[in-house]
Amino acid sequence: MSENEASSPVEKLTYLLIGAGIGATLALLFAPKSGRELRGDIADYTKRGMDAAGEGARAVGTRASEVYGTASEKVAGAYGAARDRVSQSAEAITDLAARQKEQIQAAIEAGKQAYREEKRKAGDISGAAVEGEA
Repeated sequence: MSENEASSPVEKLTYLLIGAGIGATLALLFAPKSGRELRGDIADYTKRGMDAAGEGARAVGTRASEVYGTASEKVAGAYGAARDRVSQSAEAITDLAARQKEQIQAAIEAGKQAYREEKRKAGDISGAAVEGEA
């Protein structure tokens, strides 16, 4: 990449305006005119340069606004997509947690039921053993 490609449009515009101002001033200084005419010409060229600089600044400002608007839209789109993905992931995790909760509750109930049955069987066996001794 060359040096000219690396510089921004604002820098290029600034250098152009500085060069134009220096060139116009030198041309006026070496032109065969009276002092009054020369001062008037310098004032005119200065006003034109200021007008051109103002117009360039407005153009750069307009372009910057367009770029900002485009970037804002892209960022908003990316944010919306990310927000949707996070929302979908949160829903999936909530569903998974609900299923896990139901499975754990079912396992606990099955354990309680098995405990009750074993306790009942143990009670029947010890009750039968006590009756057989008597």
